[in-house]
Amino acid sequence: MLHRILFACLLILTAATTQAEPRGAELYERHCSACHGDQGRGGVGVPLALPSFLGGVTDDYLFKTVRLGRPGRVMPAFHDLSDEEIRAIIAHIRDLADAPEPDLPAVAVAGDPQRGKGLYAQHCAQCHGANGEGGKGTGVTFSRPRDLPIIAPALANSGFQEAASDAMIKHTLTEGRAGTPMISFIEAGLSEQDIDDIISFVRTLEPKPPLEGIEEPILVMESPYDLQMTVDNLKQAVISKNFRIIREQTLEQGLRPDGQESPKQVILYFCNFNFLNEALAIDPRVGLFLPCRITAVEQDGVVKLMAINPLRLSHLFNNRELDEACKQMHGIYSELLDEATL
Repeated sequence: MLHRILFACLLILTAATTQAEPRGAELYERHCSACHGDQGRGGVGVPLALPSFLGGVTDDYLFKTVRLGRPGRVMPAFHDLSDEEIRAIIAHIRDLADAPEPDLPAVAVAGDPQRGKGLYAQHCAQCHGANGEGGKGTGVTFSRPRDLPIIAPALANSGFQEAASDAMIKHTLTEGRAGTPMISFIEAGLSEQDIDDIISFVRTLEPKPPLEGIEEPILVMESPYDLQMTVDNLKQAVISKNFRIIREQTLEQGLRPDGQESPKQVILYFCNFNFLNEALAIDPRVGLFLPCRITAVEQDGVVKLMAINPLRLSHLFNNRELDEACKQMHGIYSELLDEATL
């Protein structure tokens, strides 16, 4: 009897332990696969299942990358994941390419940053940017040249500078990354001292400060006119800004049976296709809120115009290249709301 009780307790403890352990595959699917792909082959995010990548980065680098992200560079920071959950994700990523953690020496590089600056300009700036700002676009082919499998990472980035050790950067420059444009600098004719000088210069790159403030999610303006006149004014304002009206519909169209939609909730879709293509080329995710749209709602005799605030989305997308387009959109929306309610 005692043996049965002990055996039952052991089963319970084993089951509890198994349930408590975070499951890396599920966590990866939930938090990472949308950008990096189910099998780690890349998408909006970089491909992770490259043996040459995983063979050159430590678990500490991957841990800090997940925890800190890359401010302004699409990769978000995952502050809400526990340490155990991040380690489980890392273990799953390594399983994707069957690539164990490399044994990189924990040494600090001593080089000449001034000499490295010239070498960087000659050998690195074309891909990583003159000031280490990184390549343009995201990891999908719509927003980058199709012959590039990845976008060169930003080196002047607080997340990268914190995560990447000197030894890891040196390994990357020395060995290169097979399957990417990153070549071996040794094979390209540079010396070990040249590489040390480049690394010393990279450490002098100043990360841009993080985005400041969180904008309101919606722009709202009250109209002194009735609903129909407000919508007509809005259409005229849209046309005056060289936008093309795509369609006008009730807000509830498709959500309620035909004829039962509220006529007091109208949404106007419009677009400037040059602006749309330029924004999509920066970051395809803008397709979530483009083409432009403004909603007119009448409630208790009061008419209001509402639009999503692009500046709020600029924070959510974590892509500094997109900030300027979002600022431009914010200005357009504000002017349209003003003109329609004058």
